[in-house]
Amino acid sequence: MSTAADKSAPTNSAIVTDYKARTPGSATLFERARKVLPSGITHDARYLDPYSIHVARAVGPRKWDVDGNEYVDYFGGHGAMLLGHSHPAVVEAVKRQMELGTHYGSSHELEVRWAELVSELIPCAEKVRFTASGTEASHMAIRLARAWTGKEKIVRFVGHFHGWHDHVAAGATSHYDGGSPPGVVQSVTDLSILMPDADVEAVVKLLETRDDIAAVMFEPSGASWGQVPLPPGFVQAIREVTARRGVVMLMDEVITGFRWSSGGAQEALGVTPDLCILAKIVAGGLPGGAVAGKRELLDQIDFQVQAGRKREKVSHPGTYNANPLSAAAAVTALTLLRDEDLAEKANRTATELRAALRSVLVEEGVPWGIYGDSSTFLIYPNPTGENVDPATFDPLELGFAKLKGAKSSALSGKIRMGLMSHGVDVMGAPGGFVSATHGGAEIEKTVAALRATVRALKAEREIKAA
Repeated sequence: MSTAADKSAPTNSAIVTDYKARTPGSATLFERARKVLPSGITHDARYLDPYSIHVARAVGPRKWDVDGNEYVDYFGGHGAMLLGHSHPAVVEAVKRQMELGTHYGSSHELEVRWAELVSELIPCAEKVRFTASGTEASHMAIRLARAWTGKEKIVRFVGHFHGWHDHVAAGATSHYDGGSPPGVVQSVTDLSILMPDADVEAVVKLLETRDDIAAVMFEPSGASWGQVPLPPGFVQAIREVTARRGVVMLMDEVITGFRWSSGGAQEALGVTPDLCILAKIVAGGLPGGAVAGKRELLDQIDFQVQAGRKREKVSHPGTYNANPLSAAAAVTALTLLRDEDLAEKANRTATELRAALRSVLVEEGVPWGIYGDSSTFLIYPNPTGENVDPATFDPLELGFAKLKGAKSSALSGKIRMGLMSHGVDVMGAPGGFVSATHGGAEIEKTVAALRATVRALKAEREIKAA
């Protein structure tokens, strides 16, 4: 009897057929999962038609699925695993902490050391407050900005992702016109002013002419960790106008923190925000996030400071804030990042990888683009048939709609399955994150996988030579 997965997937594609033949264990788990989990998954980014792989273990830059297939991993724990999977020092730190306790409901020394390391590495981090996730950090930072300024509006940018809470839902992955996604009331959505990031002069003018704006919030990589890069000078222009107008500059470093450099994008760009949010790498690959920034903003959570100011304290509970297991992983990971310059190592490898993948497209005559910044790479598969030269591809020439639209195309799913059938796992953009453990062997395998995949797509008439 055919399964739901069989019915939804194309039946005339050798790429899909090969993928399914290699992953029967994942197919079986999917059938179990879809009975108890919506779409059979626990995160939207893990969705793949007919089904996603189920992973059994991961070490360094590699992971293995339940069928025993080995992959060079560029999903990287959604960007959290800059040190690679199962780093021995991090594993040992977490094991040691497991024996000491997993949740004290009390303060502990590791949280102090964790905050000290964040303050040492991140330029804006005069004070730090830990959360259980990046979404929680996003929510907390917006609350702090509104409380500090006494204003309600947040300027955000189309396609920039800041977690899944109601105040940042519209315009992140859908509803780019400012409408409300299902379950989000329009009055909450209307508290954001959604702007395109391609015209920084329009943003400057907006800030100069309105007096109800609490903060400007953005990804310093550009939308969706750089799928739509920012135009040159954007961050510097936002810093100048927000400082002049008394608006909080809120930099979302959930992805870029400790990856663009050990001090994040703010160090790499030489621009210090008032507040930033951190997650993923900040907790050493375990659950955790943080709000970091100027002392006067973070002191709004401080009991004594707010009593002295005769102002009501901003409330911030959170059962898993600075959980001891996450703190143990974080202290170890951030110490390694500080002492061994692992961000720069990953950046160098990613530069080599992007160049090697670009060469494949040139040699195979495929009119796609390879781009990215820091330790990321993205593939633009040109689903709308633009005039693209892979040797000179510039994503800024295409604009938001074409770059973001590439992710949702059926072609992207086939690319991912083709790469997986040749031992490489990427995110849905398609693209991914390079860790400090990736090296020449991983680049070689990825190049071979891309070459085989584009040849298979040519055979299926999904792409034509340039």
